[in-house]
Amino acid sequence: MNKRAEPVSTSTSTGGGNYAHWNSALALRLFADRDEPTLTVSEQIAARVGDRVLAGTLAPGEHVFEQELATEFRVSRGPVREAIRILEREGLVTVLARRGAVVTELNAQEVRDIFEVRIALWELAARRFVAKPNPEVIEVLRANLDEMERLTELDDGAGRYAEAAYQFWVLFARENGNRRLARMLSSLSLQTLRYSKLGVASTERRRRSLKGWREALRALAKGDADRFVELTSRLMRESCDEAARKLGDTGAKPQ
Repeated sequence: MNKRAEPVSTSTSTGGGNYAHWNSALALRLFADRDEPTLTVSEQIAARVGDRVLAGTLAPGEHVFEQELATEFRVSRGPVREAIRILEREGLVTVLARRGAVVTELNAQEVRDIFEVRIALWELAARRFVAKPNPEVIEVLRANLDEMERLTELDDGAGRYAEAAYQFWVLFARENGNRRLARMLSSLSLQTLRYSKLGVASTERRRRSLKGWREALRALAKGDADRFVELTSRLMRESCDEAARKLGDTGAKPQ
């Protein structure tokens, strides 16, 4: 395998120029916090396998076999083991004693735990972004919102809608000015992506989400950090609650 990363396709299509630049920057979702990533062999494998997990091609509980991946990617098992460690770190696979790696199961407690941490960190990143907004990123977000509106009414639009919303979160995280915070939030956003797809499965949920995003961008344009934090945090809570409900949980909500 070449060391130059091959982008994994994302859901949105916002045109050329600056939009193409940002879409390219987010193409490798496991490493979305990096600029123009050049990945090792293990990272390339992790990116490809991770994309299958996020797309549902590899289902929760399904085994991830080292030798099969080594054969597919024409490498020894060493880089595959490292790729699996990366996926485990990102919460996409779980390594079990004597059973090897399996795709991490979705469960209500995990979704609440992850979102609780993500919401707590988000306020810091959001306020930092509002204090020093990037106009180019805001224009990309507006175009992304138009794509989300198109996906809202499609019967099969849930997955792509969640992917488009994921790009909002990662762009904000990348541009908050604190690289460590960006890495943490990008990782948490990735870990919650499968849950977010459950959270916007219905057309009504996507409509509500879209309305929230439009209100949030209006607050951002006005420089109203409090309102922006309130609206975006609410979007995360609602996604979390709906995903947890679908997984059979009606417990305490993250604050």
